[in-house]
Amino acid sequence: MQQSLTTVSQMLTRNEQYFDNRSLLICGAMEDGYPLQLSDCCQQLSIFTCDYHYYCQLRETPLAAQTQYSHSYQSETKHDALLLYLPKSKAEGRYLLANTLPSMQPGALIALAGENRGGIRSAPDLLAPYCSQVTKVDSARRCSLYIGVLDKEVPPFALAQWINEYSLEHQGEQFTIKALPGVFSSGHLDEGTELLLDHLPKLSGRVLDFGCGAGVIGSWIKRHNPQAEIEMVDINALALESSRLTLESNGLEGKVYPSDVFSDISPKFDYIVSNPPFHAGLKTHYAATEQFLARSAQYLSNEAKLIIVANAFLQYLPIMGQDFRKVKTVADNRKFRVYLAADH
Repeated sequence: MQQSLTTVSQMLTRNEQYFDNRSLLICGAMEDGYPLQLSDCCQQLSIFTCDYHYYCQLRETPLAAQTQYSHSYQSETKHDALLLYLPKSKAEGRYLLANTLPSMQPGALIALAGENRGGIRSAPDLLAPYCSQVTKVDSARRCSLYIGVLDKEVPPFALAQWINEYSLEHQGEQFTIKALPGVFSSGHLDEGTELLLDHLPKLSGRVLDFGCGAGVIGSWIKRHNPQAEIEMVDINALALESSRLTLESNGLEGKVYPSDVFSDISPKFDYIVSNPPFHAGLKTHYAATEQFLARSAQYLSNEAKLIIVANAFLQYLPIMGQDFRKVKTVADNRKFRVYLAADH
């Protein structure tokens, strides 16, 4: 658990009076251990996260029993306060509000906190459907905190209303992609994934789609390699549910489950395929992807291959070369490159 507080959490430490003696639900883009500190002033504290990495960290703390990891919050408790760490995607922020506010009592306090560059200034608009008045109560270190009171009717949450569906046509074939807000490839086929799909060989055996997003890569592999045993992992619960929906919509089967890099993955695979992420919220993080590349060889069988696509500026070849005998570039369109690594 990250010991140092983010700038958003540092700002919140000055405003804990808003949460005194409340039944508080915290959700959104949390990164640190501030909920542990905040639990001391609350009557009851619950945490809802879509981030498996953060969930795994909280499982090792006294807040484990009060933490829920899912794509949709489920609780019989009616809270009287919500603290939303606003995520980078405003669509995801709207989704989280719509999903959690049915679990609030009328008159509950609604607090939105975030960085200015992350769109926190949009808080009044995000809260307008639920609160007649929204006030900015603090602003420091390029972060802001907005407070409102839930005084409008909250409709029941319906997951189906938040699923974006689009038709993907590629190489003469058509797929239905379904994605929840904020999920990678939620609205269109990105250029990197398209290059990867164009250069995938015939696959067989046990195949891992690492960082599955909306399920585009895994579904494509299963459609073109029906005998392959496809497994799809991600840390984002919204991505995992999107991948399940995409597989189902196309009449395909695959195992979909959360994993923090390789935390829940068992070896050995015949292929690992990925468009690995390198962004986490507003920040650029390479550590998880570098760990994935460095450890992939341990999860592959002797004749197996790792196939990834990445932005051309990312220096992944040296990392892959440390653990694989052969690493080559199989496609390069100047913006993205497809790499293949093997030990034979």
